[in-house]
Amino acid sequence: MFGVIKEMRQYSNLFTELVRKGIKLKYRRSYLGVIWSMVEPLLTMIVLTIVFGTLLGHSGREFPVYILSGRLIYNLFSQSTTTALKSIRQNQAMIKKVYVPKYLYPLSGIVFNYVLFLISLAVLFAVSIVLKVYPTVKMLLCVVPMFSLFLVSIGVGLVLSSLGVFFRDLEYLWNVGLMLVMYTCAIFYYPEKILTSNVGFILKYNPLFCIISNFRSCVLNTEFDIGMCLYSFAFGIASILVGAYIFRKNEDKFILYI
Repeated sequence: MFGVIKEMRQYSNLFTELVRKGIKLKYRRSYLGVIWSMVEPLLTMIVLTIVFGTLLGHSGREFPVYILSGRLIYNLFSQSTTTALKSIRQNQAMIKKVYVPKYLYPLSGIVFNYVLFLISLAVLFAVSIVLKVYPTVKMLLCVVPMFSLFLVSIGVGLVLSSLGVFFRDLEYLWNVGLMLVMYTCAIFYYPEKILTSNVGFILKYNPLFCIISNFRSCVLNTEFDIGMCLYSFAFGIASILVGAYIFRKNEDKFILYI
């Protein structure tokens, strides 16, 4: 652990440049640039509100905020883990030329997606004000589920970045996996009825659902679930331990496969 902290300090400038590079490449040749990180979730929210608000009969003013908050968290997990998965292969030229701690690549990919997420929170705040879902002091608790998500993203990202070097098809399999995760996160439906059904355990044991649920409770000023919070935090710690072990065990072999 102390060795990792020492390396992070030693390569802090490079890490910062990797984060900047990730942001620039993400919006390269885009007219809107970083602004798209605010426009895209807003457009998605409008479409999902119209479609699922009509189909499921949810017409309350909180429903768009409910959808947007869930969608933002899911997008952050999806994009950060997918970026981490590709990170080693995308930086193969640098890896072959100079020594850099290889975990910096997936970690920088996760961090730059978090930077864009923080920018997109301005949209959530604006939509809440427009719809008169005013933020309260409880909004400050959002940092708790966001930190748990950061831990989970790092752990899953380290595993995916390691396996992605050896199994090139993992990128396509992960896209399918993300679709399954999305439908168990209650992004565009209320989970109350499903939680009491025979398949309710699928939601309860999905750490991303727990994170989204508590994030929404902070935004919408509803009950914050301590049990879900502890579970998602513990899952994040466990995933980092597993991810770090797998990454460290295989990182010396990366050069042979990239």
